[in-house]
Amino acid sequence: MSEIPAKATESEDPSGGARADAVGDSAVGDSVVGRSALDEGMGDARGDRAGDAMWQSSPPGSIYDYIKVASFSIGADGLVDQWSLRAEQLFGISAEHAVGMDPIAAFVAPDRRDFGHRKMAEILDGREWTGVVPFRMPPTEGDQEGAEGLAEVYVMPTTTEDGERAAVCIVVDVRTLRRIETDLAASQAIFGQSPFGFLLIDTDLRVRRANQRFASTFGGTPADHRGRGVHDYLPRAEAERVAATLRRVLETGDSITDMHVTGHVPGSDERRHWSINLYRVHSGSGRPIGIAWLGTDITARRAAAREAASARRNLALLNEAGARIGNSLDLETTARELLDVVVPGFCDLATVDLYQGLLAGDETPPGLADGSAELRRVAFASAVGDPVAGGPAPGAVHHFPFNSPCADALRTARPQHIPAEEGGLIQSTLAVPMVAHDTVVGLVQFSRTKGSEPFGERDRSLAVELAARAAVCIDNARLYRREHERALILQRSLLPPGDPEASGLDIACRYLPGNAATEVGGDWFDVIELPGHRTALVVGDVMGRGLRAAVAMGELRTAVRTLALLDLEPAEVLSALDEIARGLGTPGGVQQATRTARTSRDADLSEVYLATCVYAVYDSVTRRCTFANAGHLPPVLVEPGEAALMLDVPPGMPLGVGGEPFEEVEVELPEGALLALYTDGLVESRDHPLDEGLQAFVGALTDPSSPLEDVCDHVLNTLDTHHGEDDIALLMARVQGLPADSVGDWTLPREPRSVGRAREYARTQLVAWGLEPLVDTAELLVSELVTNALRYGEGEIRLRLLLDRTLVCEVWDAGLVQPRRRRARDTDEGGRGLQLVGLLSAGWGSRRTPRGKTVWFELPLPDGGAGLADPAEALLSLF
Repeated sequence: MSEIPAKATESEDPSGGARADAVGDSAVGDSVVGRSALDEGMGDARGDRAGDAMWQSSPPGSIYDYIKVASFSIGADGLVDQWSLRAEQLFGISAEHAVGMDPIAAFVAPDRRDFGHRKMAEILDGREWTGVVPFRMPPTEGDQEGAEGLAEVYVMPTTTEDGERAAVCIVVDVRTLRRIETDLAASQAIFGQSPFGFLLIDTDLRVRRANQRFASTFGGTPADHRGRGVHDYLPRAEAERVAATLRRVLETGDSITDMHVTGHVPGSDERRHWSINLYRVHSGSGRPIGIAWLGTDITARRAAAREAASARRNLALLNEAGARIGNSLDLETTARELLDVVVPGFCDLATVDLYQGLLAGDETPPGLADGSAELRRVAFASAVGDPVAGGPAPGAVHHFPFNSPCADALRTARPQHIPAEEGGLIQSTLAVPMVAHDTVVGLVQFSRTKGSEPFGERDRSLAVELAARAAVCIDNARLYRREHERALILQRSLLPPGDPEASGLDIACRYLPGNAATEVGGDWFDVIELPGHRTALVVGDVMGRGLRAAVAMGELRTAVRTLALLDLEPAEVLSALDEIARGLGTPGGVQQATRTARTSRDADLSEVYLATCVYAVYDSVTRRCTFANAGHLPPVLVEPGEAALMLDVPPGMPLGVGGEPFEEVEVELPEGALLALYTDGLVESRDHPLDEGLQAFVGALTDPSSPLEDVCDHVLNTLDTHHGEDDIALLMARVQGLPADSVGDWTLPREPRSVGRAREYARTQLVAWGLEPLVDTAELLVSELVTNALRYGEGEIRLRLLLDRTLVCEVWDAGLVQPRRRRARDTDEGGRGLQLVGLLSAGWGSRRTPRGKTVWFELPLPDGGAGLADPAEALLSLF
């Protein structure tokens, strides 16, 4: 054992013997004295463990809870004769093994034992000694060398009852002392230098100690806060909550982390927020002695978090507005979408008012000068019922007073704050104009009720942004509505007005435009009267939507009517229509379209117009119908007593594709048969594929004998025609052939006598029909046409008279040269026959036939309301 500074002194006490006796008594009765001292402080409060009786102390605790002091005594022979319980715990050796043991041999290293024995001899000679001694624990099974330690030893000489020299040793673990010193220094540094408010609260919930940081927040010095409670710092309700939490921590030992506390600091009305951490503090023996309070000011952090949360909420609201507003092209729906976004996420109730003129379709909303024009309340939403008593009801037309904040907002296009009425439920209201493209289209009012946070500057900016987004969507819906209505007006103006009439046919038709959410389409139908009591039935569909499709439909319909007047065959009509469709997208027409198609780079720049069309010509005399189809759906025929069937008409290519000829199919229609032409909107939708729709349409035509109007209604009610995805056109015709007694047909030989015979046939037939007023005119015109056939035609001559709503006379021959009307000069003796025909008839013309040509004229019936031309006046007008 190395030399350690020590102090060995001779006892200077004059009553050394008595003192020694006292010390010896103390040493001998170490454990007894220790127990009696504890018993004085603790009464009967002993622990269950063996060590508890040694280490327990009375409140508020003892230094010996932390510094474990042990004692033992040495007899005159230098061996241990008393070994306390504290010595057992410190050295880990029981009294049974320690008594009779040489302490020098047991605890001192072998190379220092001689020095230790000399010191022991000095002590037994009556010298006191104190010093720091390194020692080694006796070897054990688990530790053969023994653990090393460092102890401060105080040895006091004493005598036994027999008067022999002995000694009492008091031992303190030096490492424990140094650890306590370090812990005390660290605790003082943490407590005094902590940037957080630090309190030690006793079991009575009173402050025992406060650090400087806490004192700087609540004023005074740390000593001034000693003895205070939480009610001295916090409002009553908050103090009660915190006190209950403190008691729970004290009772259960459960720590509290990040408990938020709200209050005020002295001299300020600002609301402050703190984050508090609480944990129970124990003595060295494990007894609770109080609570540690660690608090930090989070007012700025709470404000920043609140601002960040508000910004996130606003961004989320804007994102939701972008996703939900404007999904519909309906003004009222768009306004309701805005309110669905803001209530209750942004405000408690809101209203949207739009200018009445805007809803009526005016180009520019009125009232921008004074803001007091008529508005309609198109949307209202509330999360608290309907607190606005006396306000305009949804759908009501109203206006704001000139000097009101709402009128000022409309007039200046700037948001205005509306003061709350006393006693009302509303706390704050923002009137925000809805501005789109520098035009005010309406006003939206956002209101918050009492108890909610009033509108701030950030809310004001958000309200303006929300109103602007909705305004743009509403303006887009307004423009779309205007375009849709104009396209619909254009389309309806191009369709046949009323119920069309045709010879030998009973006609019924229906047209249903798509809903407001879809643009107008290019569906059309037409019924065109042709010479010879024939009728052309047309149904078509231009691909595309909007004004472009409506205009293209109008051009194609006009072209169809023009081509039909030329009395061309159905396939020829579609071929010519195909050429016209290819020229619609090019300013130069068909020729320019052909050249453009040859240049691939320019072809991409030209518009492509495609359309489908079915064209049918029905002859009421023969009841035969000729069909030609350009990519359209097949016609449906229902014969009396038979099931409906789709006619096998070659579909051909759509109009505008070009390059492919069209085929014709001729079908004889029985009397009373029903023919249906339609567009794809009737039989196709997202929910119903085309094949399924066609089968449903064919199945709906079960009773062709019913009135055609009822059949049309039945078809529309049976099929899914309310989807609004596309326009629907339906044209239905029931066959009513011309009766045989309404037809006069004769064949005349090619000789001059045939002229007189033709006049006789015409006179006889007209008298039989009771048309005596037409006899003279008809004879004259028949004579002219038969004379022309003899002079300029070929082959035999055929005369046919047809009686229906008008009288039609036809003269057939095998010649291919078409008659041409010209104006005769005053000196010409001839050349006035066709002029005379044009003057006396309601109409005339010629058409090609498979075996030549037909020249015809038409006369109105006497009871038809149209006056007959005087033949004498007509003849005089030629000269």
